[in-house]
Amino acid sequence: MRLIGEAGEQMGIVSISEAMESARSAGLDLVEVASGTEPPVCKIMDYGKLKYDQKKKDQESKKKQHVIRVKEIRFRPRISDHDLEIKVNRIKKFISEGNKVKVTLMYRGREMARQDLGEQLIRRIEDSLSDVAEVEKRGDLEGRRISVVMSPK
Repeated sequence: MRLIGEAGEQMGIVSISEAMESARSAGLDLVEVASGTEPPVCKIMDYGKLKYDQKKKDQESKKKQHVIRVKEIRFRPRISDHDLEIKVNRIKKFISEGNKVKVTLMYRGREMARQDLGEQLIRRIEDSLSDVAEVEKRGDLEGRRISVVMSPK
């Protein structure tokens, strides 16, 4: 196996027993770095410290990760203009933060007879958000609900 010392210096190709003896004399562990190579590469190092550093590195990369969430806003077909405006502004805020938004239109009772009002409302919402968002998935009528998923442009 090819051995790398604790300071990073090349110690050449040595037998496994010699490598183990070198690691034992330094008070450290023998860690296999690259097993797929010929000969395999091993390094003399503190294995506990390696695991600790790897864990810290993984935590740092998770902090920098941006998780996309799906926010849901619910509407009814006979919503007033002002309430619609407020909810559209809320959607714009969610989209500016980088989240996806699921717009759900719910029908109750006799509202099912006027499904065209709901379609008009969804078109109005899409038109008012066309500058910041695009429709990712358009859902059909599922029971008493219609859903549209919008994502940032």
